[in-house]
Amino acid sequence: MNGENESVISAHLRAPRAGALAGIVFSILLATSLTLIRLSVPDSPEDPGRWLAHSAKSINIALGLLPFAGIFFLWFMGVLRDRMDVNEDRFLATVFLGGGLLFLAMVFVSSAATAALIMAYEAIPGKLMDSATYTFGRSLTYEIANVYALRMAAVFMISTSMIDIRIGIFPRWMAFLGFASALFLLIGVGRWAWSPLVFPVWAFVVSVYILIANFRREPVVKATT
Repeated sequence: MNGENESVISAHLRAPRAGALAGIVFSILLATSLTLIRLSVPDSPEDPGRWLAHSAKSINIALGLLPFAGIFFLWFMGVLRDRMDVNEDRFLATVFLGGGLLFLAMVFVSSAATAALIMAYEAIPGKLMDSATYTFGRSLTYEIANVYALRMAAVFMISTSMIDIRIGIFPRWMAFLGFASALFLLIGVGRWAWSPLVFPVWAFVVSVYILIANFRREPVVKATT
């Protein structure tokens, strides 16, 4: 019986550790992708599209990283829910899940639209730039990524921080860090070009804390008779 208990507890500890590592990988992949995009694409959606001729390769690399970032983000969400355990607040957990999944869905939609623009440019470069298709596609990707996806990321951060205040899944200072980061993200979009990096940085800090906390936690096995 002792061996079975130790196996169950060990498996329970390994899952949050794997999720924390996934959160770290997610934050690195997302930060790398955002950096490549920011260095390659003008911040304004009114640009004439010259970046398509000069930066398509780096954009394709950035877009290729995003599906993997999304996979690791789901694991990151899983480890956050694991820390809630039986104290999970249904209302806040619903907002938490909704914000996270909407963020991920909008990132994927924006990435697919950007990839479509690049493919269209490679097929008919002259015709694309002379048509309204480019203007529409560029404006669409900008609005989805910068207006909607990043605000859903802020909702995810706020709900996570409120859950922390409610049931104490992290130290209190991490909740305040989440609130401050989310507020900066809400007001910084469109004003500061590098403001989207706030989200992966926050996810990295949270993931590192969870990883350290789970390595410090030792399995305690009750004696059985």
